[in-house]
Amino acid sequence: MNHPRPRLLLAPTRNFLPFNPFSLDDEDAYRRWRDAKLTAQPRDIGNLIVEIRDPRKPRRIEIEALLRHCATSNLAIWSGLGDAGRDKLVIRALGHQLGLERLDHNPYADDDAITSLRVKPAVMRQGYIPYSNRPLAWHTDGYYNRADKQIGAVLLHCVQPAAHGGENQVLDHEILYLLLRDENPDYLRALMHPRAMTIPPNLADGKELRPARPGPVFSLRNGHLHMRYTDRERSIEWRDDPLTREAVAALKAQLKTPSPWHYRIRLEAGQGLICNNVLHTRTRFEDGEPPRLLYRARYFDRIAAPPVSA
Repeated sequence: MNHPRPRLLLAPTRNFLPFNPFSLDDEDAYRRWRDAKLTAQPRDIGNLIVEIRDPRKPRRIEIEALLRHCATSNLAIWSGLGDAGRDKLVIRALGHQLGLERLDHNPYADDDAITSLRVKPAVMRQGYIPYSNRPLAWHTDGYYNRADKQIGAVLLHCVQPAAHGGENQVLDHEILYLLLRDENPDYLRALMHPRAMTIPPNLADGKELRPARPGPVFSLRNGHLHMRYTDRERSIEWRDDPLTREAVAALKAQLKTPSPWHYRIRLEAGQGLICNNVLHTRTRFEDGEPPRLLYRARYFDRIAAPPVSA
């Protein structure tokens, strides 16, 4: 199936700023970035929704709107896909038009590397909560991946919503960084330590399926702020020092404290969330008939920058 792509001149995905707002030693650069960031953020997630009239032939203006939202808020919502959204080739093509190419072939993904998220009792019994109807705490995707396979972007498309529940809460990780830095810049120093958070090895029947994965919570990748995090209490090890413990407590408190940028959305059929791997949750849900089904694609890429010219 051929999916025409809008002819856009996209800026490279590196950071064009002549300063580094994420340097803890450059307060002036941070303040300028902070003011611009907060000015650009909508207070209502409805302002980040883009209606796509024909998902098989999306218009240039629709793709540009998605790119602009992701550039300012690290996320956007598309709507209007209808039955076309059941076709994974359509979903893959939309990601392609946003600059997303390199899919993460995680263990429970389908053969095409796009995961069909539905209740799967056999997988659920192994402790994989995304395949259950249980709630998911705050996390970024792929936090257990090795350092050179970190997830840059996530696409989540709703084919069939749950009968009840299944609401997501999302928070731009740059906003969380901002809130923590305003509270105490030393928290960021602790959370950027290369051994700040360790995911213990994954063991099954005495065999190591995945080794321990230490790494920072916040880091810079090609000039962009990246975050790996899970709010789970078990199967996680934090660096054992007073400042890290204080920083983690502050981080958890910020996640629990409502703000204008803690967005809530329940994706309906034909809607999708595209983001630069922002923090997100999911509430418990009850299946109907047909059961809940979402497609999830994880990419090593970030979403492309908006076009610099027509």
